[in-house]
Amino acid sequence: MRALIAKMLSRLVREPRIDVVFADGSLHSAGQGAVPAIKLRIADRETEFKLALDPELALGEAVMDGRVIVERGTIYQLLETLVCGLSRQPASAFAGTLTKLRTAVRRLKQHNTPTWAKRNVQHHYDLKSEFFRLFLDADRQYSCAFFEHPGATLEEAQAAKKRRITAKLALKPGQRVLDIGSGWGGLGLSIARETGARVTGITLSEEQFAAASKRAEESGLPVEFRLQDYRAVPERFDRVVSVGMFEHVGVGYYRDYFRKIRELLEDDGVALIHTIGRSTPPGATNPFIAKYIFPGGYIPALSEITAAVEQEGLIITDVEVLRLHYAETLKAWRERFLAHRQEAVAMYDERFARMWEFYLAASEASFRYDGLVVFQLQLAKRLDTLPMTRDYMSEKGRAAEPVERAA
Repeated sequence: MRALIAKMLSRLVREPRIDVVFADGSLHSAGQGAVPAIKLRIADRETEFKLALDPELALGEAVMDGRVIVERGTIYQLLETLVCGLSRQPASAFAGTLTKLRTAVRRLKQHNTPTWAKRNVQHHYDLKSEFFRLFLDADRQYSCAFFEHPGATLEEAQAAKKRRITAKLALKPGQRVLDIGSGWGGLGLSIARETGARVTGITLSEEQFAAASKRAEESGLPVEFRLQDYRAVPERFDRVVSVGMFEHVGVGYYRDYFRKIRELLEDDGVALIHTIGRSTPPGATNPFIAKYIFPGGYIPALSEITAAVEQEGLIITDVEVLRLHYAETLKAWRERFLAHRQEAVAMYDERFARMWEFYLAASEASFRYDGLVVFQLQLAKRLDTLPMTRDYMSEKGRAAEPVERAA
């Protein structure tokens, strides 16, 4: 097994140099450099066996359990090096077979009936609200920010993201908006404040629902939040917005999702779907992410989304691909998380903190080097619903919203 790990590292690592100390004390070096930039120690032979057979799952588990210890460098530097190497090299035959098997069974893994969707949401989003405060912006935007210029702060970039989405909705005062997956309420409150629209937000997270409802009550704005599955919403709306929720729908439910979007929209309605996506063909969810972070989740290819949209009779009126914005967002989250890491340990434990550090670092590396992006799709029922040019987006998008100091 050590020979397999050594071969794998030699194939992936060019620079910087990585030193690996195996369980028996033997050393293997991969990459260039007089001294190692990264040094890691594998605690036992069982871990070596797992790393050789299924590194995508086993590395995260071993770091989380303290069975792979990064003694020099950081977890992010290790993952950055490995992800860069993977992006340059075709997958090995064995790794390719594992991916095909995971792709073949992904519909079973993404069984997102209302009951299972609730359980999946609880696993991640019902962590303590105080935990998310450790690394998110004050408005608790837990999705890709939009960095309009180098040096923009996370707060500025999240405010810019909300302005951009609001502009694409082309709202008029008094119109009704449904926010599917409304989080802690920040987007819905901003839309109501900036446009005069009436907003209904829905979530399956009890933690988020409680926090958002309190914010809505204190704001005095025409915003309400519900603890409700999108499939159970009976009304129709002028606009539908969904940010960071489509990743949880599941590939077996894409047509159901867009059929429901069509049902929810008035005839002259507009929807804006903001989702993580892959710039590669369809695949499978990373096994570590699926097991520990987002059960039931999947990052779609654009081809998978557009096929479902077309089949359900909606019109794609605009598509934007945000490149590297999520990498910068995740960098900010990771740095803030590390600055408050001991608070996370106190809330949960060391294993939990290692898991989250690995998740944030792996996600940043994947968005920076492995073809993950963010799609914003604007949808309508009719061709004449929106202006013929995109000018209305940029004009409204430039109207700066003050950075919120949300409670």
